Amino acid sequence: MKLSFRILILPLLICLTAPVPGRAAVVFKPGEKARFQAKAPGEEEMSGTAQQLFERAQEAERRGNLGAAIKAYRLIVKKHPKDTLAPGSAYRLGQLLEQTHKYLPAADAYAVVCEKYQKSERFEEAVEALFRIGEMYLTGQKTKILGITIKSGNSQAADIFTMIIRTAPYGKYTARAQFDLGRARERQGQNEAAIAAYESVVEKFPDDPIAVDAQYQIGYIWSKASASGTYDPAAADKAKIAFEDFLARFPNSEKSAQAKQNLKKMEHKQTSTAYDIAKFYDKQKQYRAAAIYYNEVIRTQPGSTEGERAKKRITELRAKVGESKLQPPAVTAAAANKKSRKPRTSQEGPPPSSNEMAPLPPSDTDASLPPPASLLPDTTTAPPPSSSESTPAPSASPQPSPETAATP
Repeated sequence: MKLSFRILILPLLICLTAPVPGRAAVVFKPGEKARFQAKAPGEEEMSGTAQQLFERAQEAERRGNLGAAIKAYRLIVKKHPKDTLAPGSAYRLGQLLEQTHKYLPAADAYAVVCEKYQKSERFEEAVEALFRIGEMYLTGQKTKILGITIKSGNSQAADIFTMIIRTAPYGKYTARAQFDLGRARERQGQNEAAIAAYESVVEKFPDDPIAVDAQYQIGYIWSKASASGTYDPAAADKAKIAFEDFLARFPNSEKSAQAKQNLKKMEHKQTSTAYDIAKFYDKQKQYRAAAIYYNEVIRTQPGSTEGERAKKRITELRAKVGESKLQPPAVTAAAANKKSRKPRTSQEGPPPSSNEMAPLPPSDTDASLPPPASLLPDTTTAPPPSSSESTPAPSASPQPSPETAATP
């Protein structure tokens, strides 16, 4: 009987003494009634003045409890945004989040400093930290949720660089942020936005070393667009203008030789295209249209192989069909008017355009491209975190500066 009773009562005692997850803890004190506490000690909801929360955050850091410290600093910024401790708390919050590899939340904390506390002594450090995280995502850091990579960091990098440009429009890192915004947009395939970002670098920061790369990239994007798929003469013209501007602005740049080579290749491409069009009309026995494009080749590249062939073919066509058959309609009409001595009136209108005289045939697809732009390599050039802090946030390992990269 006693044995049976013990068997029954033992599980009951275990159930009563074992902690039950999710239940409130019971607190006993001598001479007092038992009372319920919402959470176990150390897990209670934080409250108090900014000073109390700040002291609690400092104590949590000393104990190595970074989670509690992060929570306290966040509450200061949220509940006491006008307190003098708020700017430093927001910055320290960013540091601890960065230290625990929560880079996007850290960027949010630094952004709070940049937007709300621009007069804070931590402002410049927050901008520097934002730039560091932005380049981290631009050069390969992936966004992860529950440990799963979901997308690249170009979008996040663009947002961070935009924040820097907006809050520190003429700061130490703004020119580089503007250039990196162009890189991010270029990688996203948003060429118009990329060109706009690069143009802003050249216009606002013409004396910054990074302006050289920005002007070159404008030409490179247009040249790439001109050669992707069907040849685009309008994009080619914009690329030529951009490279010519590059040579005019930065004649002593180490990229000048590359820009000249790109221009030469593009001019050769335009010459080859005109020569191919001329041959197309020649085979169709439309000799007048063929002569227009042969003469264009001779005009633009007189010493080239195509130019010499064009001269030879023009001579053959003159002998075959006569000079008058090769002249544009406007020239033939002018000669006829001169013979009849009949003055030309303004009502007759202007002579037809070259496209009307010889419309373009379908262009061939060109797979060749100018040499790739010498972009900064996929290694961050962001500054390391400040060593003056007690627990500095980790940054990307230092890399050798590329030859074409501008130092901030």
